[in-house]
This record gives sequence, structure tokens and C-alpha cells, in this order.
Amino acid sequence: MTAGSGVLLVLLSLSGALRAHNGDLTARETCKAGFSEEDYTALISQNILEGEKVLKVKFSSCLGTKGTHYETNSMDFKVGADGTVFATRELRIPSEQVAFTVTAWDHQTAERWDAAVRLLVAQTSSTHSGHKKGKKNTVPDPVQPPKDTLLPWPQRQSSNGLRRQKRDWVIPPINVPENSRGPFPQQLIRSDKDNDIPIRYSITGVGADQPPMEVFSIDSMSGRMYVTRPMDREERASYHLRAHAVDMNGNKVENPIDLYIYVIDMNDNRPEFLNQVYNGSVDEGSKPGTYVMTVTANDADDATTANGMVRYRIVTQTPQSPSQNMFTINSETGDIVTVAAGLDREKVQQYMVIIQATDMEGNLNYGLSNTATAIITVTDVNDNPPEFTASTYAGEVPENRVEMVVANLTVMDRDQPHSPNWNAVYRIISGDPSGHFSVRTDPTTNEGMVTVVKAVDYELNRAFMLTVMVSNQAPLASGIQMSFQSTAGVTISVMDINEAPYFPSNHKLIRLEEGVPTGTVLTTFSAVDPDRFMQQAVRYSKLSDPANWLHINATNGQISTAAVLDRESLYIKNNVYEATFLAADNGIPPASGTGTLQIYLIDINDNAPELLPKEAQVCEKPSLNAINITAADADVDPNIGPYVFELPFVPASVRNNWTVTRLNGDYAQLSLRVLHLEAGVYDVPITVTDSGNPPLSHTSIIKVKVCPCDDNGDCTTVGAVAAAGLGTGAIVAILICIVMLLTMVLLFVMWMKRREKERHTKQLLIDPEDDVRDNILKYDEEGGGEEDQDYDLSQLQQPEAMEHVLSKAPGVRRVDERPVGAEPQYPVRPVVPHPGDIGDFINEGLRAADNDPTAPPYDSLLVFDYEGSGSTAGSVSSLDSSSSGDQDYDYLNDWGPRFKKLADMYGGGEED
Repeated sequence: MTAGSGVLLVLLSLSGALRAHNGDLTARETCKAGFSEEDYTALISQNILEGEKVLKVKFSSCLGTKGTHYETNSMDFKVGADGTVFATRELRIPSEQVAFTVTAWDHQTAERWDAAVRLLVAQTSSTHSGHKKGKKNTVPDPVQPPKDTLLPWPQRQSSNGLRRQKRDWVIPPINVPENSRGPFPQQLIRSDKDNDIPIRYSITGVGADQPPMEVFSIDSMSGRMYVTRPMDREERASYHLRAHAVDMNGNKVENPIDLYIYVIDMNDNRPEFLNQVYNGSVDEGSKPGTYVMTVTANDADDATTANGMVRYRIVTQTPQSPSQNMFTINSETGDIVTVAAGLDREKVQQYMVIIQATDMEGNLNYGLSNTATAIITVTDVNDNPPEFTASTYAGEVPENRVEMVVANLTVMDRDQPHSPNWNAVYRIISGDPSGHFSVRTDPTTNEGMVTVVKAVDYELNRAFMLTVMVSNQAPLASGIQMSFQSTAGVTISVMDINEAPYFPSNHKLIRLEEGVPTGTVLTTFSAVDPDRFMQQAVRYSKLSDPANWLHINATNGQISTAAVLDRESLYIKNNVYEATFLAADNGIPPASGTGTLQIYLIDINDNAPELLPKEAQVCEKPSLNAINITAADADVDPNIGPYVFELPFVPASVRNNWTVTRLNGDYAQLSLRVLHLEAGVYDVPITVTDSGNPPLSHTSIIKVKVCPCDDNGDCTTVGAVAAAGLGTGAIVAILICIVMLLTMVLLFVMWMKRREKERHTKQLLIDPEDDVRDNILKYDEEGGGEEDQDYDLSQLQQPEAMEHVLSKAPGVRRVDERPVGAEPQYPVRPVVPHPGDIGDFINEGLRAADNDPTAPPYDSLLVFDYEGSGSTAGSVSSLDSSSSGDQDYDYLNDWGPRFKKLADMYGGGEED
């Protein structure tokens, strides 16, 4: 190893020991501000690119790194915010080391701390002694960047001859700039090897034998390592390879060494904003320095170098009112703040600011740039109080009207419409102590609607002078005062209208006894006209008098009786009679009011008691049972019970046969006085007297049925009949009549059955071959003359029977062609016809046809059978002529009124 290499190893060892020692002290002691080391040492290449990192210092302020700033006393090196030391420009170190001081200071406490930094330059060549030719084995590398060399330990002479010693390689980190243009492969390092001992070299790791594959390669014989293609730091910033040296037999001749290859960043990426459009807002009237928003741009280049250090600036502001520099941006953080006063939403509602982000610490000559748009909305604050457009308003309202808008108050507010800063709130501050009015806000126009919420009376208030104040839902901004135009006066005139008269004592109640004579003055039910300033007359009339008992004076409202008032009337409810009266004035238009008079009727003893029950039943033996009697009185207490029950002295038989026993004030018992009374119905008069003053009496008749009773005291059946007044003979006569009636009904039924049977067994008087009824049914001509032609025959057509006819093409079926279908199923006629009335026979056939669902109504269609040409049958048209033959048709007159038309046509009669 050369002397330079030995020095480098010693320095690195000392530096590591020193770092470990300081770390141990820091861990044992309490927190103390300062650098982690007093002296930092690092190994660097002789050629350094701009922005290349050389080492990193560590500083602790016990409060974090926020607020700590670094500086150096060297123009060639700077320290980043994270403590990284990097070159400010491309350098070539002429000497073996570079030393400078790094200073950290706290801008709050103004304290400063210093640390020394020494950068040692790695040697790129060495002298190898002991070579049998005595020549140096180091060959300068013609390929840029500068090459590092594998430095083997020298071979030493021993007693046994030449012996290869165990050797270590010392390789500093290799820096490779990205985006190199080649040519490729480009040599990075080469090995110093012995000429007499063949060695095979290889590399392993990511970029060699691991993906991405074959980025680096090594000549297995010469030990020269190459990069095969351009590097991209944004794809991978560093590579860690291991170099191996073996002999031709595969035996390890050197320990593997770690190769660290760093891709030097080039400024090949523009800053990219996270969003192309940023939206922010700021209140109008904000003071300078008010935060608005933050924009952020990222640069894919190395953030520890100038390539990735982005700086921001504002390019343009639109509009440039009231100043062209209303905002500023922190060049490092991207925070946008206000820089000038005068933000007014009512003048400018939105600003559009173009932001530019540039790397290379904002150097516009060398850095790459990108732009984004920041839209800043000026939000509204309540800095404009609402103001009335007029100082006074006027309106009018009819009296007794509510929920009526009498005036609209218009205001002007320059704040944002339909926001709490614009929405108006109205308040009446004077002129309405009784709360007759309120002011509501129209949500669309923001107008104040003066509304009547409590009816006003012209006779009490003819006008109102209101003072109304307007404000906003949101309070005014700080420093803004209410305007004197935020208060206005409202004059409201009340219009007099014709009001209806009213009864001061509506539902007036009076008390009097029932039965007062007709014409008695009861009371004066007068109404009051509220229109004091109108000369009007009030007239009265009845509106409701269910029993028509009352009369009212049309002029003064005096009420008198028109009939006798009866408390027991159906029109009385709970002793109260109710009538309604109408009071109307003569205004324009007339107005009227109603009043109700309630008359409480006091009961007098004007109803005699009535005996209950009206009928009863008792056994003929007095010891078995008795009849409980009572009384009913339409009056009320004290004009009802206790009652007195008495038997009259006339006729004397009543008291001889019956007796009344008092049970209590309301009940008594009626029982037989004699030991036996013949069964029958007896009318027993009983006089009932109430307790009124004066008392009233009434004699009622109770019908008592006296009947024989069984051992339980119940009337027997025979006894009940006997008691009803029917003797044994009468009962027998009734039973005989019932039996006779039933016999007559049975005989009549049997006769009707026999007659019906005879009608079905007798034959007709004429031969079946000549039976004209068969002919009629056979030709299906039941239609009559012209009177039968007015029917709508299409309604009688059966669709099922005519489907095959309707399916024919037009013009195929003739008018007189009979439909080809199933023949109607006529009812089965008896083999031997009976000579009964022909009408019954026809009716039976008609019923059979009506009940046959398959029978088509050919007779209704009046379709004749088509017999073809050349038929041997004679024409039936002769039936229309009265001279068609010698047959006598006079017998048609005997068939009843239904065949009168045929009898007139063929029997020689004349039409009516």
C-alpha cells in the first residue's frame, strides 16, 4: 500500500473512532445544543460536480431543527437545511485536502456553534515496488471521468521465493453523471494486477447480475469496469456492487470489495405543480400579511442540490386593481399572502394569479420552470350596512283585517346577495305598543313587508306612526357603524268600515217558571253598533226559535212570549230553551250579528202522575201473588213522589174485589181482596196523587188478567186462554175452521195436479201430418208482418253459429242463403199431441228454444231456405195471396188474439 493510501485508512479509522466516542458521550449526557462532532472528515474525489454531496453534519438544538440555519466560510461549499454539505460549483481539488468551518445559528436566540470539516482527496495512482522489471504497474485512464484503480498489496520476497500476500482493495465512491452521451461502454475503473499470476475479475449486485441487468460490466482479465448505457438518477440514484478476484482455478485471491456508484444528478426535470389550478379565498378588507393559500410544485431531481431546489414567484395578477401587487408568495414554501390593503369584494370579486416554479434555486437563466394558476376569491364580509331607499313610507289598512301587507319597505345592501351579510332583518322600535304590526322579510327581494298581525279598530286608532330599523342577519364587520339611513318612518292610516252590531252579553241566560202566559215580557236583548262615527239604526229579528215561543221587538230588542213555555217539551234540553236573534244595521253594505238567549225554565206541578204498568196478571187465589205498581211523572222534584195510590169508591165492586197496599213512597201492591175471583180480564181503576203544590191526581185503568195458577203461581195454558175471555165452545169452533181450511187447500192442489196430467195425455183433434204448427216450425217463419221489420237483426245473430259464414270472402254468400251450420235442436214433442190451446203449445216451443243455447235465431234474421231451381215443390209465395187455395182458414180466429193477424189475412177478414 502506498503512503497516501495508508494515511487515508488511518484518517478514516480515526474519524470513525471519534464519531463513536462523541456518540457515546452524547447518549450518556443530557441534551445539549451543538454539533454531534467537533471535526468532520470525509474522502472525496479530486473532481467534484456542482451540487454533489460530500458529507452530512448533524446538529441538535434540543428543540428540533426548525429555526436552525447553516453557513460556511467557504465559497465552494454550502450546507443545506438538513445538514448536507454540497459543492456550489464544479471543482477540481488541487491539493490533498480541503478544510473549512460550518456554523449553525439559531435566529431566535442568536447563538452560534462551529464545527470543522476536512475533505481528503483520494489518490488516483500509486507506485508498486518489488516488480521484477522495476516498472510502475499503474496505467493512466484516458476515459473521463477520472478513474479509480484497484490497488493490490505488493508482493514480498521470502526464503521460498515469491509469495502472493493477502491483499485488500481501497476504492472510494464512484460518481457517474446521469444522461451521459457516451460513447459506451465507458470505462469507470481498472485494476493493477501481477503479470505473472493470471486473475479473473467479476462483479455482482444490482445493475450487474441483478435487475436491471448489465448496466455495469467488467473485463474478466484486465479488471476494467465499464458502464454500458446512460444513467438516470430519477430511476436509480446509486448502485452497490461487489468486485471479486479469483485465480484460474476459481480460488479466491482477494477479499471481495464493495463498490459504491453514485449517479450524479443533472437538471433534467422541470418542477411539476400538484394542480394546474389552485382555488383560494381571502376576506375583503384583510390586512397585509394575511395568509391566502399554498401552492406546491415537486421536482424529480435531487432536492439536496440546486437541480431540485424549487423557488416560486408571481408572474402576473389579473386584474391589477387597486394595485398590481396585491399578493406575494414565499419563494421557498409557496405560501401566498396579501401584501397590500384595499381588497374590496364590491369592486373586485376574484383575482387570477399566475405562479411560476423554477428549479436551480430560482435561477431563470439555468433553471427549468413551470406555471400554474391560482384563483383567489375575495369573500364577502358585512362591511355595508343595509340602507332604506326612502326615509318615510306610507300605507293604509281596513280595520278588523289581519295578515294583510300594508306597506313594502325597500332597502339597498351592497354585500353579496342572499347571504347573511345581505339578508335584512326588520324591527319596529316605536309607534306600535300593542303589537298590531310586524315586518317580515321577502326572501327574494329583501324587502320589508309591514303586515297586520292584530286587528286594528278605527274607533280606537285612526293612524299609526311606526319607526322601523333594518339590520343584517350577520353582525357588521369590526369598525363598521350603522348608517343613519338604516331607520325609516312608516305612516299607516286605518280605514273605517261598517262593523256588525254585537250583543254585549252573548249567550244571555234568564230564569223563569214554565207556563207564563202569552205576551209576558221576558227581557230586553239589545245589541251595540261599534261604528260610533256612523249614524246607523239597528233592527232585530228571530234567527232560530225552534218552538216558536218567543217574539222580539224589531226596534228595541224586547223579547216576550208568543206561547206558553213548557219545560216538558221536546225542545227543552236540561231545562234550558235556546233561541238565536239577529241584529242588523242599515250601513252600506249592511252588517249583522247574532246573539243567543238561553231561558232556564223552573218546573211547576203541571203534569199528573201516570200509573205503571198498564197491564198485569194475577192468580185467582189472593194468597199466591200480587201486582207491584208505581207511577211516572213528567215533572221533577219536588213535584213528583212520594205518591198516594187509592182505589175509587165507585164502582163499589172495585174496593170489594181489590185492595192496594203501600210499599214505599213510589211503589204499592195491588192484590185480590176476595178468596176467589172468576178468571177473566178486569179493568181496575187506581187514583195516583203526586206531592206537588198543589198536588195533582190522575185515575188510570190497569187491565188485570185473573187466571188459574199451578203450584208455582204461574198461569196455566187453559187458564190463560180462559182469562183472555174465550170459552171452550169458541176454542173448538176455531180449531174446526182451521181443519176445514187445510182440507180445502189440499183438494185444490190435487185438482190442479190432475188437470195438468190430463192436458199432457189427450191427443190433438187434427192429424199430425196436417198440423199447421209443424209447418210453421219447419219453415222457421215466426216473423210477422211489417211491424216486425223494425228490429236490429244484427244484435240477434249468434257469433258462434255464423263464424263459417262471416269467414267467406265478400260476394260469396247470397242474401237469401241459409247459413250452413248445425241444425237447431228442437225440443222433443210428445208422440201424441193433445188438442189443447194452440197458444200453450207455441209457448212451450218458445221456452224450449229460449233454453237451447245452440239454437240460432233464424226466425229473427228472416232468412229463407234456398231450394234451388227446378224444384218440384210449389212456390210458397202463394201464401201471400188470399186466393191461393180452397183451404178454410177461419179456424185461425179460434186460436186467440195472437193469430188475429193471420186470421185477417187468410180468413177473409178486413184489417182494422
